[in-house]
Amino acid sequence: MTPPPPQPPPSGPNPAADSAADPCPELGPLIVLFGATAGALGPDLGSDETDLILLVWQVVEPRSRQVGTLHKSLIRAEAAALSPQCREASGLSADSLARAEPLDKVLQQFSQLVSGDVALLGGGPYMLCTDGQQLLRQVLHPEASRKNLVLPDTFFSFYDLRREFHVQHPSTRLARDLTVATMAQDLGLETDATEDDFGVWEVKTMVAIILHLLEGPSGQLFSKPEVVKQKYETGPCSDLVPCSHSSKADVVDSETVVRARGLPWQSSDQDVARFFKGLNIARGGVALCLNAQGRRNGEALIRFVDSEQRDLALQRHKHHMGVRYIEVYKATGEEFVKIAGGTSLEVARFLSREDQVILRLRGLPFSAGPADVLGFLGPECPVTGGADGLLFVRHPDGRPTGDAFALFACEELAQAALRRHKGMLGKRYIELFRSTAAEVQQVLNRYASSPLLPTLTAPLLPIPFPLAAGTGRDCVRLRGLPYTATIEDILSFLGEAAADIRPHGVHMVLNQQGRPSGDAFIQMTSAERAIAAAQRCHKKVMKERYVEVVPCSTEEMSRVLMGGTLGRSGMSPPPCKLPSPQYPPPLWATSPRPLLPWPLLPPQCCPNRELWCVCRVSHTQLV
Repeated sequence: MTPPPPQPPPSGPNPAADSAADPCPELGPLIVLFGATAGALGPDLGSDETDLILLVWQVVEPRSRQVGTLHKSLIRAEAAALSPQCREASGLSADSLARAEPLDKVLQQFSQLVSGDVALLGGGPYMLCTDGQQLLRQVLHPEASRKNLVLPDTFFSFYDLRREFHVQHPSTRLARDLTVATMAQDLGLETDATEDDFGVWEVKTMVAIILHLLEGPSGQLFSKPEVVKQKYETGPCSDLVPCSHSSKADVVDSETVVRARGLPWQSSDQDVARFFKGLNIARGGVALCLNAQGRRNGEALIRFVDSEQRDLALQRHKHHMGVRYIEVYKATGEEFVKIAGGTSLEVARFLSREDQVILRLRGLPFSAGPADVLGFLGPECPVTGGADGLLFVRHPDGRPTGDAFALFACEELAQAALRRHKGMLGKRYIELFRSTAAEVQQVLNRYASSPLLPTLTAPLLPIPFPLAAGTGRDCVRLRGLPYTATIEDILSFLGEAAADIRPHGVHMVLNQQGRPSGDAFIQMTSAERAIAAAQRCHKKVMKERYVEVVPCSTEEMSRVLMGGTLGRSGMSPPPCKLPSPQYPPPLWATSPRPLLPWPLLPPQCCPNRELWCVCRVSHTQLV
C-alpha cells in the first residue's frame, strides 16, 4: 500500500513541541532494502550459493514521514539459470538478466541514487533496513568476497525490521519466525493485493510497517543496529572453559560453535573467516585442527558471537572454497576448548603482542637456535622483537621438535618471509605456513601432553573391554579405504548395515607410523549380518575409491590387529610368539572378565614390542 502523504509542519519554530513530537530525534533516513537471488527465497535465501539478481529499495525519512522514489534494479548473474521457485515468484527470465548490469555497477548506481534521494528529504547519515539478516550476511557479503568487490561502509551496519517489530510487539511471534506478510497482518495493515511486481510489494509493505511502528512508543526502536565485522580479529583464546563448567573464565556456548571439514590443507584462519564472510566470528574464534603428526587435517572449529550467527553458518554447508566444497556441522564448546584453549604462560607471553601475523616454521634442524632462524629469514623480513618474537616447540624433556613460530608486524613482512618457504637451513629445507594463536596453543599442548615412550615406567593401560567373541565369520574387513576416511565415513558407507554393528565394533587399522593403513574391521551381530553387509557393500565407492568388503572371523581380525597379516594366501601370525605365562594371553583368547594391566614386553621376547603393545592400545582406534 502507498503510505499517506505527510502532513505539513506547523508554521513558526517551536523547539519544545518539535522535541515532544519527534519520537526518534537521532534517527536518520532509512533505506528499506529488498533483494533476491536466482535460487532459494525466504528463510533459505543465500543457502544455495546462487548470485544476487534483484535489488529494490526506497528511502524513508522518519522525522517528516516522507518517502522517496522506489527503485528497482536487475543484476546480471554469472550463472543465469533461475530456480523454478525464483522463476515463478519473480516472473524473470534468463534473457532479462543477461541484459542487466553486473553487481559492481548496480552497487555504484545504488549509492548515487540513495545519496540523491536522501538529499531531497533533508540529508543526514542514513542506515539500511532489511527484512531479516540473510540478504546482507548470507548473500551480498559472501558474493562480494567471491568476486573481490569492496562494499561501501553502508553495507556493514543495518536494522533488522523483524527485530525492531519484535521490540514493540514481543508477544506475537519470535523474531526469526516473522515475515513481511505476518508483520503487516499483525498490525492490521491493508496491503495492495494487486501489486504483482516482484520486490515492489515487499518494499512498500516494509515502508508502511516502519511508519506504523514510528506512530507508537518508539523509544527503543532503531537504537541498536546490526553490525557486520569488516575484519576477523585474531588473538589468543586462553582461559576458555565449556559452559557446563562455571568459572571466572570466558564461557564457550555450544550453540555458537561449528566444525568445518574439507578445508585445503594450506588454509589459514583468514581463509576460513573469508568463507564465513558476513557472519561475526568471535575474536580468535578460528581454531585449525591438527592430526597426530601435528599437521593440519582439513578441519577447523569456528566460534561465532551468538547462536543466530551459528545457525546462519550451518546454512553454508557444502558451499565452496575455491574448487572444494566445505562441510559445516554443529560442534560443542568442549571441542573448541580442547583445540583452542590453553593456559601456558609461555604462549600468553608470546601472543601478548596484538595485531601480529604468525607464521609457523617446520623442519628446523634440532640444533637450530634463534640466531639461526633470524639469519635464515634475513633482514628483509625482521621478526617482531628479534629472538623474543620466536617460540620454539619442545618435548616435555626439553628436546627440540623442529617446529617454531614467528611473529611479524605486518602482512607485507609475513609475505616476504613466506617467500623463504622450502629454503635451506643447513642441510634441511624449511616449510613456512600461516598460523594462528589457536594453532600455537594446540601444538604446544599436544607436545606437552605427549608421552615419552623411551622413559615410560608405568605399564600401558589395556583396552577397557575385550573384543567380543563371535561365532563363525561374523566380521567384515574393509580394504582399500581412503586414507582420509573417518568412522563417520565408514558408517555412512555401510548404510543400513551400520545398525547391525556390535558396540565398540569398528576397528581402524593403523600402520607402524600411526597413520591409516586403508584397512578396517567391523564386528557384526551375527555371521548372517556380516555376509549380507559384504554382499551389499562390496566394491561400493567411497570418495572416488572402491572398497572391498569381505567376511572374516574374529580370530582373523584379532591376529591382524596384533600385527599379523591376512592375505589371499592365508593368515600369518603376529611378529612375535605367544607371550610366556607371566604375560597375558592374546586378545582373542581372553575371558569375558576385564583385562588387567600388563608390563611392556622385553626386547628379547618381542623384537617389535612397540607394535605389539601399541596395537592393543592406540594403533587400533575403537568405537
